Amino acid sequence: MEEKVAIIEALIFASEAPLTVERVAEILPDTEKKGIVSLLEGLTREYEERGGGICLREVAGGFQFRTRTDLAPWLRKLKAGRPAMLSPAAMETLAMVAYRQPLVKSEIDRIRGVDASGALKGLLEKKLVRIVGRKDVPGKPIIYGTTRKFLEVFNLKDLSELPTLRELRDLQGQQE
Repeated sequence: MEEKVAIIEALIFASEAPLTVERVAEILPDTEKKGIVSLLEGLTREYEERGGGICLREVAGGFQFRTRTDLAPWLRKLKAGRPAMLSPAAMETLAMVAYRQPLVKSEIDRIRGVDASGALKGLLEKKLVRIVGRKDVPGKPIIYGTTRKFLEVFNLKDLSELPTLRELRDLQGQQE
């Protein structure tokens, strides 16, 4: 059992993207998915109880090592001087795609009141947004949605974990 935990831990560490239970089952065919889930839950608890600098989190449909959120001030100091990943325009555009997906550029332009081409291009390059299809209307505009990388970057298991409008208002009230 301990060897399987060590193998799973090594797989998660070496994986570039969150590792799914299904992928672990492919690698360890002699282990049932229920058993893998149980081992992952135990490993997650171990990291929590240890209270170290990293933890194991379920994000974007898989498991990934993450730094603890309460250590963010020190991590910001380490990364000081690096440019912000997203501009306010890109973040606003990303929020619209995340909450209203699937949607087309003209809907984003109408809501924002400005052309979102640049922001969308940057989000596509960063792989936070993807093209999910084309709308069946004249001109066949491109339909946008978020990606698994979006879930990873924002530490979400799935889109249902996005904060609600009430939670955002409460958060904003706490910051003022």
